[in-house]
Amino acid sequence: MNRCGWCAGSDLYREYHDTEWGVPVFDDRRHFEFLVLESAQAGLSWLTVLKKREHYRRAYDGFDPDKVALYDDRKKEALLADAGLIRNRLKIEASLNNARKFLEIQREFGSFSAYLWGFTKGRPIQGQWRSLAEVPARTELSDRVAADLKKRGFRFLGSIIMYAHLQATGLVNDHILTCFRHKEIKRLKARFPGL
Repeated sequence: MNRCGWCAGSDLYREYHDTEWGVPVFDDRRHFEFLVLESAQAGLSWLTVLKKREHYRRAYDGFDPDKVALYDDRKKEALLADAGLIRNRLKIEASLNNARKFLEIQREFGSFSAYLWGFTKGRPIQGQWRSLAEVPARTELSDRVAADLKKRGFRFLGSIIMYAHLQATGLVNDHILTCFRHKEIKRLKARFPGL
């Protein structure tokens, strides 16, 4: 079975690739989860983050942005002391700040998902890459999303991190053409309702 080469060498990576990566996400809590995890991943491998994912879910109250937005200094220090997390002060502080900004977007647009899918008019962008070497690290779309989030006060979410988010949450289908998941995800014909 042909897969994108980046998931080779790890059962956890393959499972994530085969069942989750690139599947369109319309649930705000899942979007928030990926935003926290992707900013935590900066400078590290995604596999490192996947191994810590379940611990993050427990530490961050199931990635409930309403709860995370209320975390105080005591909770922040507990997160920084938690060996099951990536203990980078800037990343953890950004996750708490971003939870508050996430809620602001929800209030303005009805949901974070509606805000994000608005950038693609509600439809996934279908990549046409023949090899991993062709897949970009960022695009004009991720530049626009990251710039808008920065303007709204988000931190630690630049264009490269946002492109990873767009790929992971299915706004962009970047499975290479020979990967069995490319066609499966393309057939989903996902569309954000209301756009």
